[in-house]
Amino acid sequence: MTISQLFNVANLFVLPFWALMILLPNWKVTRQIMSSYLPFVILAGAYLYLFINSITPESAQALSNPQLADIARFFADEMAAATGWIHLLVMDLFVGCWIYWEGQKTGIWTIHSLALCLFAGPMGLLSHILTDWIVKTFFPQSQQNETVTVEEKAAS
Repeated sequence: MTISQLFNVANLFVLPFWALMILLPNWKVTRQIMSSYLPFVILAGAYLYLFINSITPESAQALSNPQLADIARFFADEMAAATGWIHLLVMDLFVGCWIYWEGQKTGIWTIHSLALCLFAGPMGLLSHILTDWIVKTFFPQSQQNETVTVEEKAAS
């Protein structure tokens, strides 16, 4: 498999997980799938493969004391860029999964945060943190009722 093919497969691999969390968050199958570490293990395996193959003694030395110019040169290489991208896919999916489970646990609406996390991970995380704060600060009673509803749904 070429680097380009691995890159394309990794991009497609994450989409069903995002679709389940965003479109069918309360479906029993979504909960089962998202409780597994397997997607992260597979993506991390691809990352590890690319990482090992993209590091040279020169790049390792440059990355040990990173300067912006060194990072830019490192990511100009196709293998290094694919490695960095898969790193983002793994971490964004992990953060998205955390947001998803926080929403399941608390009943706080997460669709907007998950959609943002899919396209810009840190913005999705910030969105969830702000949503959680707003709900807990301004609507504490409604959040408490939602939690009970979510727990009842999970039990059934």
